Amino acid sequence: MKIIDKLAWIEIQNRKILSTRSRGKDTFYIPGGKRESGESDSAALIREIKEELQVDLNEPSLNHVGNFEAQAHGHAEGILVKMTCYSADYQGVLQPDSEIEEMAWLNTSDKNRISPVDKIIFDFLKNKDLID
Repeated sequence: MKIIDKLAWIEIQNRKILSTRSRGKDTFYIPGGKRESGESDSAALIREIKEELQVDLNEPSLNHVGNFEAQAHGHAEGILVKMTCYSADYQGVLQPDSEIEEMAWLNTSDKNRISPVDKIIFDFLKNKDLID
């Protein structure tokens, strides 16, 4: 079994979670990405969010939210994605950059627009009464 190991930034405002859609894709994902060789979770997540959304995460405010696994969207059956999720304060103005074409604030009523692992994360956040 193959596991794609990813990091994600959980940013909630007005009971909705920030999600992003890459160019040419029709599915939204919680922003983040993969570690480069030797990178810590915090260094990788800070780098990915800066590349994708032009904001700087405040490293001391990083808080582990949870780890979630599901079938990887768009991959062969049996390939899983493991998302290690963090929340963090940020500085700057959120703007799509790099491969990100669009960002949106979503809640559980938008589950038809997100990946399988994000559905699990959305349900987790709703059960914690953090999103609608």
